[in-house]
Amino acid sequence: MQTSRYRLSNFILEIFAILLAVVFLSPFYLVLSNSVKRLKEILIDAASFPQMFHWDNYSKVWDAINFPQAFWNSLQITVLSVIFIVMFSSMAAYQIVRKPSRFNSFVFLLLVSAMIIPFQSLMLQLVRVTSMLELRGELYGIVACYLGFGMPLSVFLFHGFIKSVPIELEEAARVDGSSPYGVFFKIVFPLLMPIIVTVIILNTLWIWNDYLLPVLVIGGNKDLTTLPVAVTKFFGQYTKKWDLALAGLVMAITPILLFFLSLQRYIVEGVTAGSIKG
Repeated sequence: MQTSRYRLSNFILEIFAILLAVVFLSPFYLVLSNSVKRLKEILIDAASFPQMFHWDNYSKVWDAINFPQAFWNSLQITVLSVIFIVMFSSMAAYQIVRKPSRFNSFVFLLLVSAMIIPFQSLMLQLVRVTSMLELRGELYGIVACYLGFGMPLSVFLFHGFIKSVPIELEEAARVDGSSPYGVFFKIVFPLLMPIIVTVIILNTLWIWNDYLLPVLVIGGNKDLTTLPVAVTKFFGQYTKKWDLALAGLVMAITPILLFFLSLQRYIVEGVTAGSIKG
């Protein structure tokens, strides 16, 4: 009797899991199927399977948004921002953990508190400050903004993980004559690799897919247009080219989707390791 109940409960859970998977995967089907349809076919029945695959939608998008340039802009902004976030956040968290003081505790509390501030409440001030400092429309301007907005969560993650690093290793390195920077980069930093990968993945997904911050900071500088901003070209005030927009969306999310699928296991490993060891 217990075996039958156990099997029945498992069967119900499996059915529920399958239905949940269908719900979560249905948007991918809609995007992929409609990206190879004509606009008329999409408007008639968006959920139907394509009667004919119009792969030329992708070639039209490639030329319309100058995909190589937009891809390169997204890539360099993402890579530079993530590198700076990892470096500055790890060093800041290390200083806060290893040099406890009221000031460091206040800085950490300030960074953690920043995570709960809605971005929308900072938009007007952000535009004013970036304009005053001549950061708008510049590569270093958007990278600096991503560094500022990305550090709070990253410092929080590094802070929990650094507590698990044995301080005896650092003391031994100092006895051997290693400098403070040598201790951090040669001893501590390599041990942070699980949480470093987690920070890289989380910030890469956010920066690559972000639309609002590039619009505010980059503005009308077409030489720095990112993929999410470029795809909006197909949405006008009176017309919406869904066939090209969805093809552009597939082209934009494919690189980051492959990146995420190849490294997704490190997200749980890094966060779990930091929370348990901390």
